Amino acid sequence: MVRVTDLDASLRFYCGGLGLVEVRRRDNPQGRYTLVFLAAPGDEDAQVELTHNWDPEAYTGGRNFGHLAYAVDDIYATCAHLAAQGVTINRPPRDGHMAFVRSPDGISIELLQKGAALAPAEPWASMPNTGSW
Repeated sequence: MVRVTDLDASLRFYCGGLGLVEVRRRDNPQGRYTLVFLAAPGDEDAQVELTHNWDPEAYTGGRNFGHLAYAVDDIYATCAHLAAQGVTINRPPRDGHMAFVRSPDGISIELLQKGAALAPAEPWASMPNTGSW
């Protein structure tokens, strides 16, 4: 479960950016929150639960619980797609295998290349780290 402050921005990141799909949603007016369950296309067994509390609340230390890991078909294409959406690639996929980005709420997301690593390629191979990941 990941707590999010802006549900629309988070859905743009997780669905529009990472390619996850919304599996189900539950609004709870009495508890004043919305739960949205996301999964990788074709793999609904492994889900990410986004919890959006309707009353404003500041969340800090998004990395203090670890990070989410997500395997992608083409790590270079995924990073290029996220960068085009304005997402900072904190740890570029220099090795063709692993990268890190952050969600709109500062949650560290590890991207892993499915299968064998891709051959090192520019601009990723020489790109420095940005911020913390």
